[in-house]
Amino acid sequence: MLLAIDVGNTNITMGLYQGETLGPRWRVATDAQRMPDEYGLTLVSLLAHSGYAPAQVEAVVMASVVPPLTGTLFQAVQNYLGKKPLVVDSSVKTGVRVRYEDPSQVGADRIADAAAVQRLYGGPACVVDFGTATTFDAITAEGDYLGGAIAPGVGIAAEALFQRAAKLPKVELQPPPRAIGRNTAHAIQSGLLFGYVGLVEGMVARFRAELGPGMKVIATGGLAELIARETPVIQVVAPWLTLEGLRIIWELNR
Repeated sequence: MLLAIDVGNTNITMGLYQGETLGPRWRVATDAQRMPDEYGLTLVSLLAHSGYAPAQVEAVVMASVVPPLTGTLFQAVQNYLGKKPLVVDSSVKTGVRVRYEDPSQVGADRIADAAAVQRLYGGPACVVDFGTATTFDAITAEGDYLGGAIAPGVGIAAEALFQRAAKLPKVELQPPPRAIGRNTAHAIQSGLLFGYVGLVEGMVARFRAELGPGMKVIATGGLAELIARETPVIQVVAPWLTLEGLRIIWELNR
């Protein structure tokens, strides 16, 4: 079995593959202060809870956008699973030609997303990833990673609003009854949710103007399903897209 690990700024997402089939998957909070032993014990515990032993993990592939944690997770995997993980960076085969001005600036998770889209959906495509940041990535008809756009994530926007406006309460991110909120909670929900829907629709239209009318739109990340329910421009919701890309990249390097 293959363990795929995506280390993000807010969450670490993990999934266990049997061939091409994704089995158990987990999300844990990203914490740069945790030690390798803590993460190692977490890995063993998650595997055991799903009925697996560390020895059943035959290989590990990892993408990380949190440099301080890359070495920590690498050591945890080595010490507790007995495997040397494949870390996705510029030295590994990805199957994706990166046409960014400086390819080293592109996050490994975005390359993994592009690899998955290239294999599973084809281009041209726009990947909208709702993570700590909301990113828009352009994949050409030939499957090349062209570039994209980066905006603050919904969570960041919400936290900034609550911290800087003393009278505004924290609210659950869910659709309000209508766009015009008639109380403060509904007004905040409208601004956050429908505001980001407007952002997505506007950016998708601009990407389509550059990539062509046949552009597919694939959404991933924790809020993908919530946003997709509010707009017709998202055609595919693939919450585990990055893990799929990591699996594909691992296959190219085995």
